[in-house]
Amino acid sequence: MNHVPVGLVFPGQGTQKQGMGEPWRDTPSWELTAEVSAVTGEDLSELLLHTPGEHLRRTDLAQLSVFTVSLIAHAEAVRGDALGGPVVACAGHSLGEYAALVVAGALTVGGAATLVAARGRAMREAALAREGTMGVVVAAPLAEVEALVREIRAEGGQVWVANVNAPGQTVVSGDPDALAEVAGRAASIGGRMLDLQVGGAFHSPYMAPAADALGRALREAAFAPARLPVVANVDAVAYGADGDWPALCARQLTSPVLWEGSVHTLTRRLGCRRLVELGPGRTLAGLIRRIDRDVEVVSVDSPHAVPARPVSER
Repeated sequence: MNHVPVGLVFPGQGTQKQGMGEPWRDTPSWELTAEVSAVTGEDLSELLLHTPGEHLRRTDLAQLSVFTVSLIAHAEAVRGDALGGPVVACAGHSLGEYAALVVAGALTVGGAATLVAARGRAMREAALAREGTMGVVVAAPLAEVEALVREIRAEGGQVWVANVNAPGQTVVSGDPDALAEVAGRAASIGGRMLDLQVGGAFHSPYMAPAADALGRALREAAFAPARLPVVANVDAVAYGADGDWPALCARQLTSPVLWEGSVHTLTRRLGCRRLVELGPGRTLAGLIRRIDRDVEVVSVDSPHAVPARPVSER
């Protein structure tokens, strides 16, 4: 019998693509699309099968789509008894935190879908009210990126670190002119900046109006004590049944996503030796391999990718 401790991780916005639901449409867990549709008023089947990629980039639609596919992938992996060991913890990257909370038992599917819809709307409205963007600085050390961002802010620029994704990959967020400054100076710290195709300056103070709006929805939501620890984006701390998730989720919108630290919490403090990525794409697997080369990582982005357990572990 296999006893390898497993951590489940869920991707965030940006992993969506046209037709992302097609691999899953004939699985029993496809019925989750109807449940999410019923509480949000969006046709998830249409979004996941037929909506053009450009339209799917809209913040609110992207978030509902990724959230739903992540839950379908998890349900199918559980149905196939294919996670490969006892699940001891969960984490999600930004939006993915809501799928993690469902799997951990802190939210129902309907309750989380309602919050994801409110979150997407609030973030889209905040982005429309104040132009912003994001970029990823690659190859430069985190400390150097943080120093450069502080330097530009001291000169009046509006830019902040938004995601600490992995060694040599730090996302910055803020005003387009300030991000252009980061791009222009990145070579001075041994890096370069790549533009991200996003709808706003997420995980920065530009999202304060969204945090206020989401906070109201969070206070009305029915959270239950989590059955599994969930590692929070805002501080990379694992919270169990006593986690104040309404506060943590509201803070997340204006705080950096500490993904590198979250992975270390899963693999070091919580002892996860296998991390299973559940949802569209394989973005998190790539980051995890850069963070901890000793942990096994698999991605479930289609029914065919459900990880098979080694014969010795069956």
